[in-house]
Amino acid sequence: MDQHRLQVTSACSVAWTTHTLPPPQADELLVRTIAGAISIGAELPQIRGNDLTDPFPIYPKETGYESYAQVLAVGTDVTQFQVGDRLLAFYGHRDVALVEASKAIPVPDGISAKLALLNILSCDAAKGVRKLAPLPTDSVLVTGMGVMGLLTVFYLRHYYQVERIIVSEPDPVRAALALRLGATALFQPDDPSSDTFTHAFECSARQDAFALLQEALVPHGQLCILSDGNHETLSLTPAFYEKELRIVGSSDGWDYRTHAAWFFETAAHVPQLEQLYEQTVASRDLVACFERLMTDAHPLKVFVTYPLVD
Repeated sequence: MDQHRLQVTSACSVAWTTHTLPPPQADELLVRTIAGAISIGAELPQIRGNDLTDPFPIYPKETGYESYAQVLAVGTDVTQFQVGDRLLAFYGHRDVALVEASKAIPVPDGISAKLALLNILSCDAAKGVRKLAPLPTDSVLVTGMGVMGLLTVFYLRHYYQVERIIVSEPDPVRAALALRLGATALFQPDDPSSDTFTHAFECSARQDAFALLQEALVPHGQLCILSDGNHETLSLTPAFYEKELRIVGSSDGWDYRTHAAWFFETAAHVPQLEQLYEQTVASRDLVACFERLMTDAHPLKVFVTYPLVD
């Protein structure tokens, strides 16, 4: 079977390429993509060739990592999935793919493609929050209401039930969405309680936000960096040493399948999560979409639809 795969062929250039897939191995699934997503913060630096975490990129490079698909065929050793089942996988912008069954995430009936896809980044955000494990009575500050920041707010409120979640975000639309997802209020630097936070999460990839968090934390406070480190270099300020702060990094998810059981049940009752998708594009238009994203204002997230095939 032919597979069409979107690849970065050189800096600032993407194209569809064709590859031949072998039959699925004993532990594999052959799947057809129903929908996908563009993760703006992760994918654009890779396409531009200015990702600080990959200073010497080698081409071609794969694109994307969020895929919602239907099973077309199963390997002889696969027992958890059947033909017709729907799942999440991590292969990105491809129309069909081979997936290791052990790495696929089953999606139950009644969960929309948009919500299902958010499980991946939600689990990434959850891993960072779980590292700090705030109590409901703790005071938490989150900077940057991109998708990672918004999902951090969602997890703080709905899993840890934190009562005071303050967010720092200059965009009024994103700030308003953060409030709908569980944030308590917007950060005000002249507020007398602006330096009383016990926990903080950096989701903006901006040095000024990172410095703000260090100033706002109490002595021995905890800070988790959830941004990718691919935009600006983050530096410690004098407050880090004076307050003896604890700073940890976090990348990827803690357990995508286990997280999915909680996320699907909870997200089904929070329709605001689908508002994270501010644009929809057909897969055939992905090349033009990425060209626009490199010059235009960025949406929070782009939902990608693939053609239905009988």
